[in-house]
Amino acid sequence: MASNQGKRWLVSAPVTPQANEALAAFSPIMRQILFNRGYATDAAARAYLRAEANFDPSPFQMTGIPATVERVRYALDHNEPITIYGDYDVDGVTATALLVQALRALGGNVHGYIPNRFDEGYGLNNKALSDLQADGVKLVISVDCGIRSPDETAHARTIGLDLIISDHHQPAAGDLPPAFAVINPKQVGDSYPDKDLAGVGVAYKIVQALLDSIGTAAEGFQADDLLDLVALGTVADLAPLVGENRILVRKGLQKLRETKRQGLFSLAAVSDLPLSRITATSIGFILGPRLNAAGRLKSALAAFDLLTTTDVKTAGDLAQQLNVQNRQRQELTRKIQAEAEAIALADDPAADLFFAVHPDFNAGVVGLAAARLVETYYRPAVVGQISAEATRCSCRSIPEFHITEALDQCKDLLIRHGGHAAAAGFTVRNENLEALKARLKSLATEQLRGRDLRQTLTADTEVPLSDLKPELLKHLEYLQPTGYGNPEAVFVSRDVRVTNSRTVGAESKHLKLVVTDGRLTFDAIGFRLGHLQPDLPLRVDVLYTFESNEFNGRTSLQLNLKDVKPAGLSVGLS
Repeated sequence: MASNQGKRWLVSAPVTPQANEALAAFSPIMRQILFNRGYATDAAARAYLRAEANFDPSPFQMTGIPATVERVRYALDHNEPITIYGDYDVDGVTATALLVQALRALGGNVHGYIPNRFDEGYGLNNKALSDLQADGVKLVISVDCGIRSPDETAHARTIGLDLIISDHHQPAAGDLPPAFAVINPKQVGDSYPDKDLAGVGVAYKIVQALLDSIGTAAEGFQADDLLDLVALGTVADLAPLVGENRILVRKGLQKLRETKRQGLFSLAAVSDLPLSRITATSIGFILGPRLNAAGRLKSALAAFDLLTTTDVKTAGDLAQQLNVQNRQRQELTRKIQAEAEAIALADDPAADLFFAVHPDFNAGVVGLAAARLVETYYRPAVVGQISAEATRCSCRSIPEFHITEALDQCKDLLIRHGGHAAAAGFTVRNENLEALKARLKSLATEQLRGRDLRQTLTADTEVPLSDLKPELLKHLEYLQPTGYGNPEAVFVSRDVRVTNSRTVGAESKHLKLVVTDGRLTFDAIGFRLGHLQPDLPLRVDVLYTFESNEFNGRTSLQLNLKDVKPAGLSVGLS
């Protein structure tokens, strides 16, 4: 299986002579890094490092924005009740909080609504829309959902409810939902230049358009006040950190470092996270999982309330609740991952797609379990919960297999589905479950059989350890925010000597090394690489990112290991 084959290492091709000359103002290592990211001129490189837009970011280029602005302004002028209807993940929750905060600042009568994952499922549902209409709501704006809800949209129209859909997921082929307006840069014919915005990014563009239309911001409020929410949702949803997303997240991180949002103060405090040093990585591994934990285990309203409350005690209580739920989520994920792995391997250990469903699986964490299976075996994975009449599944995939396109080829078997290339979800009636499983596996076999399915780790360049100086770390800061779509700089150092090795963490999960090239010596940490320690040779090649580590008030430089292999071996050990 892929988990035993080792990862392939790919070092990027050297910078061309022309680009090397054009980027002469930068250090040799930075020239290579910039070239690898597609910046081969001085002007393009500097614009990237400064996170400057190279296009017109006017929201009025988006289809549906003009009609939305007009309808929302009418609701504001006539004090119509408005509901922001969001998804229960961090992207949906931050988008809901963002529009609620903005419209309240503009005098709107607005409330947030986030469906319960376990009672209502993903996205729009008819009962919720009917209940909102019965409560007097006149206008509903969806965020991070709705683009694949034509029946629910038609229901809203039937009951006289104006529905505006704002979403960033891939629309289904054919007609869009019959909403009052649809805002989604991925819809056919939309002229907005950046197609990669998260749901919260699309919501932010609505606010920008409203403020531009009104001409004056509400007293003490401007669109930039919302960028902390944009950063949270964009990073947590793994939206590519390129183009406008990178610009918004860089500005949003600065807002987070000086946030006035009481809930984020409290959440950072219980997480032992100094907000003054927050990065995209902090969102992805610390804040994001805690905000997501509420919707995975119970109700995402706790996360929404945390982001919108101004009360210190309420914020503290909610932050503690999310922190506890996150620990519970971690334990539940480990349990379901192990059970799903056993089911999938018993079914077919050589499968090109892993499929595991069980009545006892928690629907809130099946996606995390699927992600762990992909990480371990480098195969697409589907994990889900069987209920009385239907099964709800989450899917995670690899670059070689577009999971949402595969589900599109199974739509005749599905109640609903949607997602991205690497992550998706669906609901299927139980009588169609085996047929769906067989078709997805067949599609995976058709596309993947015969291919060398091993994860590839790409490095920017090979460097000796002695080239890792503090000034390089300062230069690497200009790459931020890094993450999906804009990776951290990754280096390879060959034939270094291990002077100390041990495992650390619960269950000896992590690998701690001291390595040297005879001139410089560095500490190195390899998260979830502890299993490599018993067989580690004295001399190794290492693939890593270069970072600073703060511990007990002391800052040191260290290597964050992504893989290790015996010196000269063609593949890694992990």
